Amino acid sequence: MAVPPLEAAVPRGHAAPVTATAPLPPSPRRVGLLLFDEVEVLDACGPFEVFSVANRVAARTGRPAPFEVVLVAAGEGAATSGVRARGGLRLGADVGVAQAPPCEVVLVPGGVVDAVAADPAVREWLRRSRDGAEVVASVCTGAFVLAAAGLLDEREVTTHWEDLADLRGRWPHLRVVEGVRFVDHGDLATSAGISAALDLALHLVARLAGEELAVATARQMDYAWRRGPAAGAPAGAPA
Repeated sequence: MAVPPLEAAVPRGHAAPVTATAPLPPSPRRVGLLLFDEVEVLDACGPFEVFSVANRVAARTGRPAPFEVVLVAAGEGAATSGVRARGGLRLGADVGVAQAPPCEVVLVPGGVVDAVAADPAVREWLRRSRDGAEVVASVCTGAFVLAAAGLLDEREVTTHWEDLADLRGRWPHLRVVEGVRFVDHGDLATSAGISAALDLALHLVARLAGEELAVATARQMDYAWRRGPAAGAPAGAPA
């Protein structure tokens, strides 16, 4: 039975329609995951795990892998040396932003983003990617990177609860919303902080490869997927 669009069931936030199953393209959708020094670990590694597990779950039923994740490094030399995430975790990369292939999905995690948001090469890659991508998405303070690149327009967006006021202050034209896990306009999606990366990534799996696969992926990960965009702010966030 088809699952109704998520936005029909929630009063706040937006979610592009999701169906029980989705026709897969003849080749995997390429996911460009941006890495940079001081990236938040779960912001980046959480979605990587979701797409990786989705591929494994799909393979069990004889389906082709729906996703191919490409790790795209920002910063001179980072494509070969990797990046140092928050807390000191070293992460390798596949390519630099200048060599990144076309991607159907572009995902920008958060962290300490001042340098990456000001990087002209990153801004150019994001603008170039927007034209051919099905969706450009951010997690947490990754929204600041998208805003710096001019990708957020005047639509509703969100970020980590601690950074909502800062996002509003820097880009007053944005409609920054709080109390939501993510906002998805179809071609553009932004999520709240850190753990919301898992919910957004599972939502994208549901959108692009079917609700059934997303549910099975969350189950395989032993994760209680918070499906709707209006799941609310985490405990401890200010009202």
